[in-house]
Amino acid sequence: MELFPFNSKVDFLGWRKVSIVVSIVLMIVSIGLIATRGLNYALDFTGGVLVEAAYDQPVEIAQLRDALEKGGFENALVQTLGGTREVSIRLQASSDAKQLDQVAAKVLEALKAARPDVTMKRSEAVGPQVGEELKSDGMIAVVFVIFGIMIYIGVRFEKRFAIAAIASEFHDTILTVGFFALTQREFDLTVLASVLAVVGYSINDKVVVFDRVRELFRTSRKADSYEVLNRAINQTLSRTIMTSLTTALSMFALYFFGGPAVHGFALTMLIGIVIGTLSSIFFANPILYWLGVSKKDLMPVSKDNPELARRP
Repeated sequence: MELFPFNSKVDFLGWRKVSIVVSIVLMIVSIGLIATRGLNYALDFTGGVLVEAAYDQPVEIAQLRDALEKGGFENALVQTLGGTREVSIRLQASSDAKQLDQVAAKVLEALKAARPDVTMKRSEAVGPQVGEELKSDGMIAVVFVIFGIMIYIGVRFEKRFAIAAIASEFHDTILTVGFFALTQREFDLTVLASVLAVVGYSINDKVVVFDRVRELFRTSRKADSYEVLNRAINQTLSRTIMTSLTTALSMFALYFFGGPAVHGFALTMLIGIVIGTLSSIFFANPILYWLGVSKKDLMPVSKDNPELARRP
């Protein structure tokens, strides 16, 4: 049994003015936050101090994180080194990072406060895993992805669909990144990967709705754009919500049981799922409607018999 029947007749396009205004305001606010506050880049982007320590007995990562937080080292990246007795600790770059010996001594002091059986193996300053070159390469890759999506949608559907899809992609991505600028949560490699996953998830949702729009235009003899777009949203609403819910449930499980290493990925996906689902209903189709998509745009043109091209 479907969550929403195919004959539901909710007038989603009737809210298009409000939804577009809200979306534009949120995009402006997000861009402003990104430009003014920026992102709280994690160690993957900033570099910092690396400390390696060894224990006489096995140690738990959670125990080390608690000890470091009590010692004043928040957001430290703690990993095991081939077992449960040796660990590496990476600390956010700061003005103290230049005084490597002092930072290492403070780290060792914090660790000994929790477990006296610890010794330091080495300490050194480390650079970021992701430098300016990779940041610029990532931006170029995103641009190519956007153009690739535009070409794909334009070939499969029509240029108005491509414009609506790309506008939605910018909308979803900017709002998702804006959330991190607002909350100042760490932006690391897992978050970057999940932002790209959000782009793919979002465009997949739009393609499903666009497919239904095309089918309805081609099967309706008197196809009014307003009615067709509303029917397309209603007929795909069940699929959209159920897909979002099942994906969100898996992300909830990953967030609560997957450990701190995947918190950023799961949280970004959850934010992206909500934004992508709402934009499929309240943003993409209103843009498509205002662009003036019609039955004629989707009908094949026959040079031999133009009359056949106008038949549904």
